Amino acid sequence: MTKPSPLDLGKRERQIVETVYRLGEASVAEVLEGLANPPSYSAVRAMLGVLVRKDVLKSRRDGNRYLYRPAMPKEKARRSALRNLLATFFSGQPGEAMAALLEVSADSLSEEEWDRISKLVEQARQEGR
Repeated sequence: MTKPSPLDLGKRERQIVETVYRLGEASVAEVLEGLANPPSYSAVRAMLGVLVRKDVLKSRRDGNRYLYRPAMPKEKARRSALRNLLATFFSGQPGEAMAALLEVSADSLSEEEWDRISKLVEQARQEGR
């Protein structure tokens, strides 16, 4: 089964996945605690099962409960999400995505963030990326 991108997940599914990433590994009750305006316990349990079937999360039995953890490291998930975002909204053009990101967030960047971005761009340019 092809792993769905974060864009393919519903809002509540994304919240659950973000909660599991934040906790590292969690039971249904722990996920429920980590959600704002949570649905019922059984709804969270069902959504976790769907996310396991989608291969977004993995589960293991721990006594009478199941524990859930991300199916891939967060950095790999971020890269996958960015690739999907680029393909879906920016015709695969990173420059277009960067321009759009700067248009919506330039006024909120600190001097340190501007410096970091400049250094990353220069480093990528030197490495031929």
